[in-house]
Amino acid sequence: MKKIILMGRSECGKTTLRQALKGDTIHYHKTQYINHFDVVIDTPGEYAETNRLGRALALYAYEADVVGLLINADEPYSLFPPCVTACSTRPVIGIVTQIDSPTGDPDRAERWLRLSGCETVFRVSSYTGEGIWQILDYLRDPGDVLPWDKDEAEKPRKVLSTKFADEEENE
Repeated sequence: MKKIILMGRSECGKTTLRQALKGDTIHYHKTQYINHFDVVIDTPGEYAETNRLGRALALYAYEADVVGLLINADEPYSLFPPCVTACSTRPVIGIVTQIDSPTGDPDRAERWLRLSGCETVFRVSSYTGEGIWQILDYLRDPGDVLPWDKDEAEKPRKVLSTKFADEEENE
């Protein structure tokens, strides 16, 4: 899987999306610092909201294969300036979160992401699971087997840990 860094304002759904992508139970957890997981880098919203801390996002983006800019459907404004994706040396995707919010406007959030330069935009609800598999499919590398793939036993699997590969060779 490609590694993705999630960026957006506080409470836009970065940590909840990370939990949904991993198949974890959704629960509130305030991100206090940059968290590295196997394929997701979760960042605090304050880093995107504060000029001095925003520089750290640029540095951590070099550790990812894909940058994900998040805006929830309830946002009254966008933190991301027009054409900001041109500053990145990585592919940048847009992610509209909380699309099932009754007061949300996912179309407006998507327009803001496209204005920022995102050519690919996903709409997700971490609670219903809508749009989650599309992001996972986008992050898939050749040879990765995802849970919904048919005939998993017939497809070659990408080895994520050499420990298990060594055990299989010894059998």
